[in-house]
Amino acid sequence: MSRCSLPRGPGPLTIPGSTRKDASSVPTAVISDIHANATALRAVLADIEKRGVDRIINLGDIIGYGPDPLECVDLVAERCAWSLIGNHDFAVLYEPTNFNPGAEQAAFWTRAQFDKEPDEAARARRYEFLGKLRVRVVDTPPDGKIPILAVHGSPRRPINEYIFPDDVMTAVDKMKQIFDRVERLAIVGHTHVPGVFTDEPDFYPPDELGNMCYLFNDDEKAVINVGSVGQPRDHDPRASYAVLHPDRVEFVRVEYDVDKTAKRIHEVPELNDWLGDRLYEGR
Repeated sequence: MSRCSLPRGPGPLTIPGSTRKDASSVPTAVISDIHANATALRAVLADIEKRGVDRIINLGDIIGYGPDPLECVDLVAERCAWSLIGNHDFAVLYEPTNFNPGAEQAAFWTRAQFDKEPDEAARARRYEFLGKLRVRVVDTPPDGKIPILAVHGSPRRPINEYIFPDDVMTAVDKMKQIFDRVERLAIVGHTHVPGVFTDEPDFYPPDELGNMCYLFNDDEKAVINVGSVGQPRDHDPRASYAVLHPDRVEFVRVEYDVDKTAKRIHEVPELNDWLGDRLYEGR
């Protein structure tokens, strides 16, 4: 496990003694699991801009659960270099499968918001954007030397499979099969729990990494979960995202107005109040 010992704070980071030329000059922000929480998304986009990061990619679940599906789709379409499809995006575009009643009802309500758009061109544009979301991408960021597999769920089942922290102890065969599909690095979302899985196998939450940062290691494969922008589930209500550098990933947490989003959820009869209540506790 390689950990960074770098100063915290916004702006590019520099690794003392790094052998890579200008290693911190081409960062990519990775966001995931926005879940129609525009207040959180805008806070994250502002933080990314403050850090001087120009390139953003999205790992899916732009919509579902939250009160702002149209605004979130528009923001992602405008700001992200590319986006993946998550299981909730799939549910709204096609059908919710294996969803609990609250999630299913939220998916149908979300679809109704797209359908109610009076501007026919805007309605068509949003559906076209959802329809073109990709299932997997092998991404090589500008000046990056390490190809990175990007999926929403897992390298084995890109849209729907969860990789839980406990899997490193309780599902060793599953983790082996997942890492067999990873050349060096993969980035995922879906569980809403940020951290780094390694092929030891092991799992490291961001607060166990030096300065919330994981340094890529030639002798180690890693699957990096960037956490959730709009509905964190690691008992930290702050929005979560990550910044990829050519030689490391940096985890970032951002405060946002949780109360604003929760109240908006409570105002929608079709959205279960618990979807708003859980935001206060990050669960």
